[in-house]
Amino acid sequence: MDIYHKILLKYWGHSSFRPLQEEIIASTVGGNDTLALMPTGGGKSITFQVSAMSMEGICLVVTPLLALMKDQVENLRRIGIKALSVHSGMTAREIDVALNNAIYGDYKFLYLSPERLETEILKVRVRSMKVNILVVDEAHCISQWGYDFRPSYLKIAEIRELLPSAAPVLALTATATPKVVDDIMEKLRFRKPNLLKKSFERKNLVYIVRDTEDKFGYLLKILNKEKGSGIVYVRSRGGTKEIATKLVQNGISADFYHAGLSPEMRNKKQDDWKSGKTKIIVATNAFGMGIDKADVKVVVHVDLPESLEAYFQEAGRAGRNEGRAYAVLLYNRGDKLKFEQHLRNEFPPLTNIKAIYQGACNYAQIPYGAGKGSAYEFSVANFSYQYKYFPATVYSAFKFLRRENLAELTEEIDNPSRIMFLIGRDDLYKIQVKNPAIDKFIKILLRAYPGLFNNYVNIDENYLALLVHLNRNEIYETLLRLSRMKILSYIPSKHSPMLIMHEERLEDKNIRISNENYEQLKKHYVERMEQMLVYAQATTKCRSIMLLEYFGETGAFRCGQCDVCMQRNELELSKYEFDLILDDLKSTLKDSPRSIAELIADRKDEAKTIKVIRWLIDNGKIIETKEGKLLWK
Repeated sequence: MDIYHKILLKYWGHSSFRPLQEEIIASTVGGNDTLALMPTGGGKSITFQVSAMSMEGICLVVTPLLALMKDQVENLRRIGIKALSVHSGMTAREIDVALNNAIYGDYKFLYLSPERLETEILKVRVRSMKVNILVVDEAHCISQWGYDFRPSYLKIAEIRELLPSAAPVLALTATATPKVVDDIMEKLRFRKPNLLKKSFERKNLVYIVRDTEDKFGYLLKILNKEKGSGIVYVRSRGGTKEIATKLVQNGISADFYHAGLSPEMRNKKQDDWKSGKTKIIVATNAFGMGIDKADVKVVVHVDLPESLEAYFQEAGRAGRNEGRAYAVLLYNRGDKLKFEQHLRNEFPPLTNIKAIYQGACNYAQIPYGAGKGSAYEFSVANFSYQYKYFPATVYSAFKFLRRENLAELTEEIDNPSRIMFLIGRDDLYKIQVKNPAIDKFIKILLRAYPGLFNNYVNIDENYLALLVHLNRNEIYETLLRLSRMKILSYIPSKHSPMLIMHEERLEDKNIRISNENYEQLKKHYVERMEQMLVYAQATTKCRSIMLLEYFGETGAFRCGQCDVCMQRNELELSKYEFDLILDDLKSTLKDSPRSIAELIADRKDEAKTIKVIRWLIDNGKIIETKEGKLLWK
């Protein structure tokens, strides 16, 4: 057994890798810059985690998803691997301690949010780290052609210059078109192109589109038929609760989820669904990232996603156990009108964007000329109410502010309370001897939470209250008192998004929001949404082939199981027979119109040819001329 399989078995309990994982590990450990393109659920994190564990030094992981960052750090610690993170929800002292530990503390992983790459403290400290790999998760964020471009990702190439020359880059993403693939490798300054790609084909996943005016009725039909676990995606927060309530009224175990709920409520709903207590979760696109639930039987989109990238990623959460699963998109004529409304919401006037920027700075009490590199607690709901904006407009405005590298909003950070002793063991013992009143409390802290002298450690005030027979408020006051005495540092829990200032606050006259960038972003949005509409409205092309071709895969065969293929299958032709006849008819009718008699003349498969011709006429691919002949449309 080689070292990689030993690491996989020791820490993750698996005896074998998934497809492509070994190739990515071999490429990375071999010192090659590598772009790994793997669909959702393909096991991307294992590739860099096993690679880094087989090498000396520490692995830097850049990711924009704070919730996923926290989950991965906690999961690594749980299996005995030393990992830490640095993001904008931390205090300056916490960041300082974490970076020192990354240098001197024998840690294997340091997770970074992208905006931290611009800070001087990181640039200085990273020079002293023995970095073995630089991992770029969600690597499509570095490309202006990607669906979630983040200017802070462009700083990654500068960080490369501070690392050991042998440290390779491993870029990871689940969705990227050929244009984005090339852009990623260029922006990350790959020493030579190196793409390792797992096919996007999901043979166990059945893609279905239903054109229906009664979306809820069809949803009910699907969920009554498919008894397993499922996700229903909708665009609005209000829609999640409305649909979940109606499902429950119709006897289906369901709950709703969106980013506006409290962290405790979101965690409970997520856990109930993962454990099977809840069958169906109705959610916005805030749900699903980083959730590895293998037995999802069906994913239904009630509303159109913004892009095929988003659709493919969300639909791909079904069937990760390789069992047959279904990705269903419900569509009707009203969706095109909704698209036009979304377009207006996504692109507020430039004057509104500037006004929201100034309002946000006022809300966070940031003076002109200050704030660069700082993070501030920011409630979108409170801000929107106070300044009379729709929350959707605020989020849209910040997409442009982020693109201009002025400011951005993070996702809501669920930061638990944490503490760290500020003095050594000997000095602490002297204080305990002199202060019997706090001696017992300190002893319980030391027993309950190891590592308090070296790093900030997450604590639970309710758990401490049980241990020392006090209430939560008394625990809070005791920790504050110890903090005032400079015995320990206590940071109470916070649950809030953060406003991150990339530049100092500007006056109106100095704000430059590029109209070119605005129009370019709008153009890309329209193009992606039109591709989504083409997919939804298609009736003649295999769904799987459409998705594969969008991501640059050619030469695939029809899946034989999507709604389009099933309609073809009713002709009692194999998919190969159908495709051969279709290709022949297409090449013939593109040159000149022909009558049916001319098309079937001298054909041995006359009856099959007539079936295909009728199907093509019914689906608008062949039209009849005034002369009664057939022509390819």
